[in-house]
Amino acid sequence: MYAEISPPVSTSYRNPAFSTPNKTVLEAQVKGELTDKEQVSRAQLGAFFAAMTIRANAFPEATRCSEGEKKAMSYYWPHLVGVLPPDIIFLADPEGSIMEISSSIGPSFTGIGASDMRLVGALREVLAGAYLGYEEAQGVLRDALPLSENKESVAVSESLLAAFLIGQRMNRETDRELKAYCLAFDDENAPVAVVPSLMHYGEPYDGNTRYFRSTLFVAAIRSSYYESCLLHGVDWMPPKGGITEEQMPMFLGANTRLKPVLAKKLLEDEDVGFAYLSQREAQPSLYSLVSLREQIRNGHRCFYREGSAICKGYR
Repeated sequence: MYAEISPPVSTSYRNPAFSTPNKTVLEAQVKGELTDKEQVSRAQLGAFFAAMTIRANAFPEATRCSEGEKKAMSYYWPHLVGVLPPDIIFLADPEGSIMEISSSIGPSFTGIGASDMRLVGALREVLAGAYLGYEEAQGVLRDALPLSENKESVAVSESLLAAFLIGQRMNRETDRELKAYCLAFDDENAPVAVVPSLMHYGEPYDGNTRYFRSTLFVAAIRSSYYESCLLHGVDWMPPKGGITEEQMPMFLGANTRLKPVLAKKLLEDEDVGFAYLSQREAQPSLYSLVSLREQIRNGHRCFYREGSAICKGYR
């Protein structure tokens, strides 16, 4: 009976507004095949080539490109350098020193538009395996976000932003960079609940797929004992796409679109002391990354068969 009224999370709760990544490219990680009709997204290309470049520049010898990967890139690069857009060529060979056939595009690239300039400068550091200062990382994030659903009015290139996010993770963010991510959109005027104590639950944002998510019930019980509790999360998040904090109250019919001001009032109310706050309402700039995150979720896993598949996928 339970199975009948609870459809699969992956198909029932995924926000239909999110653009769907090229599933053929994701499957190519297993099969190593693409048809000529399939095209890779700019975000997938950006994440893929950024990962390859960082491995070539900064990873230990044992984890750099394999002979198979080198063979695939050597075979396809002469064609790709003539058809790939400048931003992708920059990510693949930023200093013109990695590929056998060098290009002046990488060393001279400053961005597709004026808004890309700061991001390109930061990417030159990231692609070399270096780290950014607090102000530099924070400035990039504030320039780039929120992402616009209108592709014609995006602040920065999705390929460059995907490369930046994957690159920072591959290099392992420093404390300064993590602080920049945490505080880049910290609203100093956000309402602060005045309560004796506050317990909050939210991790992981991409949900659970194997274990029962009990935090909603734990928070409800704690709040009944006058211990204020805040749940926070999203409706759906890749790569796991599991059951999130928002899906639990949403499935029960609760309002999951509370504004921070109302959530504050509920937390301060002694008869309630409980609220759910979605990232969609509290931090829309960060929530705008969900679709891009799905596009790049596998772009940094680079093996020979993936390399040849993705190279074949761009025409």
